[in-house]
Amino acid sequence: MKLSIKQTIALDYLEDTTTKELGYGGGAGGGKSILGCYWQLKNRLKYPDTRGLIGRASLKTLKETTLQSFFFVANAQGLKANVHYKFNAQSNQILFPNKSIIFLKDLFLYPSDPNFDELGSLEITDAFIDETAQITKKAWDITKSRIRYRLEENNLIPKILWTSNPSKNWNYTEYFLLNEKGELPEHRKFVQSLVTDNPYISKHYIDNLQSLPEIDKQRLLYGNWRYDNDLAKLIEYDNIINSFSNYFIQDGDKYITADIARFGSDKAVIIVWSGFRTLKIIEYDKSSITLITDTIRDLCLKYSVPMSKVVADEDGVGGGVVDILGCKGFVNGSKPIEENNIIVQYQNLKSQCYFHLAKKINNNEIYINANENQKELIMQELEHVKRNNIDKDGKLSVLLKEKIKELLGRSPDYADALMMRMFFELDNPKSSYYIFYNK
Repeated sequence: MKLSIKQTIALDYLEDTTTKELGYGGGAGGGKSILGCYWQLKNRLKYPDTRGLIGRASLKTLKETTLQSFFFVANAQGLKANVHYKFNAQSNQILFPNKSIIFLKDLFLYPSDPNFDELGSLEITDAFIDETAQITKKAWDITKSRIRYRLEENNLIPKILWTSNPSKNWNYTEYFLLNEKGELPEHRKFVQSLVTDNPYISKHYIDNLQSLPEIDKQRLLYGNWRYDNDLAKLIEYDNIINSFSNYFIQDGDKYITADIARFGSDKAVIIVWSGFRTLKIIEYDKSSITLITDTIRDLCLKYSVPMSKVVADEDGVGGGVVDILGCKGFVNGSKPIEENNIIVQYQNLKSQCYFHLAKKINNNEIYINANENQKELIMQELEHVKRNNIDKDGKLSVLLKEKIKELLGRSPDYADALMMRMFFELDNPKSSYYIFYNK
């Protein structure tokens, strides 16, 4: 089968001796899945007794889409099912007569398997992950760690390919932006591919993309990675990224904010602050009141934080923490704090603090010191800080936690702990405030 120029460029990277990670994409119809399936098929036939992986967030979607692309590629190459290869629907494997295998894997981050233990001791030769906008960086990293099977025997280096339409996640920060700046490390490459780079695409397909709403057209037709017309969003994505490298933020008074887990899937998140610099972020998947109170006491002692500068979520079991410690209590649904003798029209204290947090981050006035896993989760959560009922007049409010949990699949515990830092600015009559007006 014939490949497009962009697919050929990408394939050259996939077959060289330096590129270990390749990103390919930028728009719909650019031949992303075809490239990945072609590469996997070629490697399995060329290198006997090797193992490839084709992954996607949902195994069901993988079978309905990416797997169909594999069948198309195989057929275009003159290969027949049950002769040159066999698909086992029970084991989700594609088997070859030369003992090579392609594993089909579900890479969604399930709360029941946060470390992707389901991948177990799997050893693979290479991997193709389709539509990585839907998977976490952790899924990507763990998949990479499994690439070690029969590399030396075939004079190969670890190779992994991701494809995606434009999205604001780790693909954007670690590939698109670095490539744009010319700062990609040697072992990483990025190829932007648009529908117009695919000479074999139907004109009707392009016409359909032309008719999409503007935001979708920017992403899928023009491959615009910087798109953003979500009027409800409070924090600019690039400023979220900046918050992890704003090293210039000065130290200040010490504070501790704590979002206490209320439900089984929620995390307890505790943050130590120096001014608007986070010094330490601690999280517990499962926690008792005793563990939380002991941890906060230890942190107060270590960082010299008085109890008057500690605030904990008082809703649910957090009330017990507040009672035992004698610290400040944060009630999400309580009345907003008066600002400069003006009753600002916020729905509640939580909304008020989130609007102020957004202002701080957008002004690059916060530095968040976090590990890679925390960073990814925080970025996801802050991107979902949005105004609720933007089309309606009335008090300013943010999306309900329940709605964010539906979108993220988990509670925004890190964002809530960050948000509570603003309580001390609002609770301090000497502070200067930002006033937000309804538009």
